[in-house]
Amino acid sequence: MSTKVLYTGKTHTTGGREGVSHSSDEQLNIKLSTPGSSRPGTNPEQLFASGWSACFIGALGIAASKLGVRLPAETAVDAEVDLCIEEDEYFLQARLNISLPGLDLETAEKLASQAHQTCPYSKATRGNINVEINIL
Repeated sequence: MSTKVLYTGKTHTTGGREGVSHSSDEQLNIKLSTPGSSRPGTNPEQLFASGWSACFIGALGIAASKLGVRLPAETAVDAEVDLCIEEDEYFLQARLNISLPGLDLETAEKLASQAHQTCPYSKATRGNINVEINIL
């Protein structure tokens, strides 16, 4: 079995949570800041939430196609990624709040379940962090 790489995202980051990061194609150039600080910039948790929610919407589209359902144009995923600490150990937990306007709850739940099985971000986190899937 061979693996076909579809895309490789490349970034260069310096300064950690108080630094800067940019992509090799120059489409991303951001200041980083510690979560909750008043410093300008974003943080890794926001970036992870943004990437995961975008990817999850793509997975919802694939699931909808397989089920013969039209994905609503207003489909949205509000991802919440928490940076937590317990007994001096840091960890993440997340919630994916999914809005599929116009779809009944049963169909929305099927789409979300299938998307959570196929989304690469969901696969990467499975068994590693607590993830809650909510249909709004």
